[in-house]
Amino acid sequence: MVACAPSHLCVGCFLYWFQSLLRLELLNRRALIAVGLLEIITYMVFVCLLKAVLQLALIIGFLLTVANYSFFAALLAFFVTSSKLTKWKGDKKKQIDAEYRAGGQRNWIQVFCNGGVPAELALLYMIENGPGEIAVDFSKHYTASWMCLSLLGALACSAGDTWASEVGTVVSKSPPRLITTWEEVPVGTNGAVTVVGFLSSILGGLCVGLAYFISQLICVSDLDISAPQWPLIVYGASAGFLGSVLDSYIGAVMQYSGYDENRHMAVNYYTDGVRHISGKPILDNNAVNLFSSILIALTLPGIAWGFWPRN
Repeated sequence: MVACAPSHLCVGCFLYWFQSLLRLELLNRRALIAVGLLEIITYMVFVCLLKAVLQLALIIGFLLTVANYSFFAALLAFFVTSSKLTKWKGDKKKQIDAEYRAGGQRNWIQVFCNGGVPAELALLYMIENGPGEIAVDFSKHYTASWMCLSLLGALACSAGDTWASEVGTVVSKSPPRLITTWEEVPVGTNGAVTVVGFLSSILGGLCVGLAYFISQLICVSDLDISAPQWPLIVYGASAGFLGSVLDSYIGAVMQYSGYDENRHMAVNYYTDGVRHISGKPILDNNAVNLFSSILIALTLPGIAWGFWPRN
């Protein structure tokens, strides 16, 4: 017989209690479906993430599921694809990334920086609009549509940056270039970009946007009298690309990058034997990801508003 860890028991008790509490509320169908999805997320997180990340990941996943199923679909697309890509070609990434973790494991700070902005937007969405799916249509639901695009933009930004980092570093045949000066730099330098990375960022954002779009087709009932929803796919791809560019620029300027002559790889710290490449030690990678997603979430919906089709 296998004994359960205390953290597992705490989470299990919490889920049982919360599920019972929800059933007292007149067996609300949305809440019960959310609990079922929450149990699926729990299993996935136990398999893919560290125990310390579980609590935070559950909260983020649950908030997005209760608020809007399309939010959950976008989050799931980001989570699954990013987790797979982080583990992909892990042996090669160990040789060029000083901070690579075996198995692509993430800590709670990384989960917060990628999921904190969407979680807050999901809360604001429920306060403003209540839980439920709506068509993104500025003429009918201006504020709610803005929040939907902000959340989609934040997730697509994170996906684009992850895809660019995980694919571009191991697939690109040409050396990366620093985005601020366009000089050739070692693989793993903060702010280094490649054509493969740019294309990957577009695909990453497109994947998240496509998941949101498909969920809209399934869950929204008044699409026939609403604005077209296909721009969600283009919006996701744009957020992925622009988020990756913004992340690279901030990283090149506000993250320290050096070349360790002893380890023969780019590093994020200074010590004896490390030659400076670019940037200043102001932010770390997690902070750069957070600021990038915030800026995309704040600015991109306003740009989309000017181009979004009206019914």
